[in-house]
Parts: sequence; C-alpha cells; structure tokens
Amino acid sequence: MKRDVEIRTADGTAQAAIFRPSGGAGKAGVLFYMDAFGPRPALDAMAERLAGQGYAVLVPDLFYRNAPYGPFDAKTAFAEEKTRAKLTGLTSGTTQEMTVRDGQAFVEFLSKEGIDRIGAVGYCMGGARALNAAAAYPDRIAAAASFHGGNLASDAPDSPHRRAVDMKGRVYVGCAGVDRSFPPEQSARLAEALRVAEVDHTIENYVGMQHGWCVPDHGVYDQAGAERHWRRLTAFFAEALGAGRRRGGVRA
Repeated sequence: MKRDVEIRTADGTAQAAIFRPSGGAGKAGVLFYMDAFGPRPALDAMAERLAGQGYAVLVPDLFYRNAPYGPFDAKTAFAEEKTRAKLTGLTSGTTQEMTVRDGQAFVEFLSKEGIDRIGAVGYCMGGARALNAAAAYPDRIAAAASFHGGNLASDAPDSPHRRAVDMKGRVYVGCAGVDRSFPPEQSARLAEALRVAEVDHTIENYVGMQHGWCVPDHGVYDQAGAERHWRRLTAFFAEALGAGRRRGGVRA
C-alpha cells in the first residue's frame, strides 16, 4: 500500500512515498535510494515487492530541490543529448553531502512511523548514498546494500570507502560484471577499506550483468539476474534487521 508524503528537511520539503504491506509492517523499515531517473512506477513496483516482505519502505525524491523535473525514460534518457544534460545536472547538483544531510529527516520520519530497525538500499547513484547513509547514521541504519552502485571507492573526498570506519551495520555490494563506474580496482579498494574497518560485508560480482540490470525499466534489465538480486537482498535484510515475513516458520 502506497502513501505519498512530504518530509521537511534542512533544505526544504522532499516529496516521498512510503509503502507498507497490506497486513501492516513490523518494526523494521528500509530507506530506498533511487537511481538517476527519479521516482517512477518501476521503483514503486520494487518498493512494493520489498514491502511485501514485511517492511515499511520509504522512497524519497533525492532531486526535490530541483522539482519539477522529468519524467525520464530510463532506456533512452542518457542516449539523448537534451535529457542527458538534464540528468547530469540533477545528479551533479545533488551532492552526497546533501543526501547525507537529508538522511536525518528520512530516518526521523521512519522513526515517527514506528520503525526502530532500519536498512538502506540503493541502485546506481543510490548505491553510494545508501553506504554513506550507513556511515552517517551508524546507530540507526543496521544494514546497507548497493546494487550496480557507481564510484563506491573513487578518489573523490565523498567516496563511501573513506567512511568505512564509521559503519557499524552490515554491508552488501552487488556489482555488475562489467561496470565503468565501479571497475575492479575500486572493488578491491572498497573490500580493503571494509575489512580494515572490521565491517561485516559481502561484495558479489554478478557476471554477465550490465549496470542497471536490477531495475525493470532499464534497457539492460535481466530477469534472472534481478531475481538473484532479490534473493540476496531478502536474505540480507532478514538476517540484518531480524524482520521479514515468515512462511511455515521459515523466514521468506
């Protein structure tokens, strides 16, 4: 069940949607960080599926400072010069620091919804933001997952690997088989940073998958790979958050 909400942040008002299962959620919730194309039906469907596991799922519009914008076609937006320029402006203009700052309001919103255990998941640009949120709010975010996230261990000062020491929760990173935004050298750098910081983590390479494979409206969407991602994400949150629906006494 979807409910549109507005969340006051330090910089304004963010549009967001919260999804709950029809039977109601328990005490666990998920902060869902969008990809570069913004909130849309494809992300709603993913949030609804995750909510069906028993979580309250919050999907904020990270580009709210520049609303209204779009909508964008995930299959063609970066291929067309006009929309590529708009997307580049949105992504570069919404810094990691801005999203980290917004995270306080998002976490507080979930708390007011009765949520006391929070996980984060992000896709594409949202992957780095989910990890940075886990570092910024380590006492609130118990688990963070990134799928085809880019620049997770880059030379940038806001690269998530630099804040590994601040993370207390579990981390899962699902990498596309070949991804220019997260090449093998970055994967190795991230793994080293997490290991040195003694973060409980898994980095998994999805061989044959392309950047964006999990999201159903992407041109590179791969159903088999997406289902594998769902199995990993479901198990990850069930273990880390101690939540999720049970079927016949076994956690789904």
